Amino acid sequence: MSFVWRASSRLDHATPPSSWARPAAILALITGVAVVVIVLRTVAQDPADFILMLACLFVLVFFTWFILSRRGRLRLLAVPAALFGLVGVVAVLGSHVVALVILIAALMLFGFSARYALRASRATARVAGGRARLVEPANRGVLIINPLSGGGKAVRFNLIQEARRRGVEPLLLGRRMDLVELAERAVDDGADVIGMAGGDGSQALLASVAMRRDVAHVCVPAGTRNHFALDLGLDRDDLIGALDAFTEGIERRVDLARVNDHVFVNNASLGLYASVVQSDAYRDAKLGTWRRLLPDMVGPGASSIDLQFEDVNAKSWLDATLVVVSNNPYQLRRFAGVGSRPELDTGRLGIFAARTHNARAVAKLVTLGTVGQSHRSRGLQQWASEDFEVRSEASVAVGLDGEAFLLSPPLRFVSLPGVLRVRLPRHAPLLSPAAAAVTLSRANLRALVKIAVGRRLEASPPERSVEPARSGRSERHR
Repeated sequence: MSFVWRASSRLDHATPPSSWARPAAILALITGVAVVVIVLRTVAQDPADFILMLACLFVLVFFTWFILSRRGRLRLLAVPAALFGLVGVVAVLGSHVVALVILIAALMLFGFSARYALRASRATARVAGGRARLVEPANRGVLIINPLSGGGKAVRFNLIQEARRRGVEPLLLGRRMDLVELAERAVDDGADVIGMAGGDGSQALLASVAMRRDVAHVCVPAGTRNHFALDLGLDRDDLIGALDAFTEGIERRVDLARVNDHVFVNNASLGLYASVVQSDAYRDAKLGTWRRLLPDMVGPGASSIDLQFEDVNAKSWLDATLVVVSNNPYQLRRFAGVGSRPELDTGRLGIFAARTHNARAVAKLVTLGTVGQSHRSRGLQQWASEDFEVRSEASVAVGLDGEAFLLSPPLRFVSLPGVLRVRLPRHAPLLSPAAAAVTLSRANLRALVKIAVGRRLEASPPERSVEPARSGRSERHR
């Protein structure tokens, strides 16, 4: 009982007082209804404009993709058509500028007020619901620092001095040093909590050691993008604050994922992205590398990518251009929190597969996605499963947490539920963007109604972002 009280009280300082949460919920409900009314009224008054905007958007994406996926002067012929599509979209939106401004304002007001009313209940549920626990300071904490990550963030933030100030031993990772060996040696010397100040690739290597040796892992977001830290609910701009996990931490168990012998914390990408990551120039010139290689991969005469697998409906895929397998599903269907994972402990992989062989397929996918119907496209599938297999006749290029690998098939992906003990600082937000996002969904509206009428919210699991695989197997219950 004392644990739950302490954890809840720690979160209460960031929780809006009930006297403010209730009016915030009422305001959110009012603006939410206003958003629905504005959209329905605008579409009902001018359905032709709505259809015209979608048609212009299709044209814009179609010819833009044509330009990007072709070489030579021929692609310049598509520039006027792409501009025509852009002008059409702007013109249609401009004819409804008043409604558009009101709609944007209503959406912003709904987002702010709803998040104000709901944010604390979600963070509290993680702790009070037993999915995390308060822990004592590390007996012997070790922080491995990659001084080259993130353009030298470790040096700029004085991580060595800050670690020592907290009684944590810093270890610098040299160019020719093996991270796994360094971490194993630290555990052999008595470390009960090991941290990594580096990017996602380094976090994955350290996580594999922490998993095997059953020691707690501290993630210090010293890389460039730090997606793992983001989905753990860390403030990626607060490197120094992340060190507080060694001294005043909350510990929870999260999943890892594995493909063959490689553990990853975020995702494994096959197809387009993986092919680009293999390029030596990618690190220094990402956009330029995409522009240079894209015509060879998706333009006329491009060789097909040999990826063979079955989707959620047991249908065989032989022509996917992009496959992403993630450690827990990403939220991809709504704008709010898109590209992050609501949870890291579902015990499932997220699988995203797409066919983008021509401009028409890409344009259709973007157009359907604009109205929230991307899942209706035959060129797109998203589902969740405990395992997944990809076959091929040759070695497969894989982008694993942003690092380039060439793996021998078959590629066997599997979720590793709850194998990693992660420590987070008690002052961390604890929610990923997808988990913190508040959208016009039935679950959120029901929660807002409860707050508005003065009822207390109960801790409940978040919404599922994707449908589970219908394989007849029961899900894990942990």
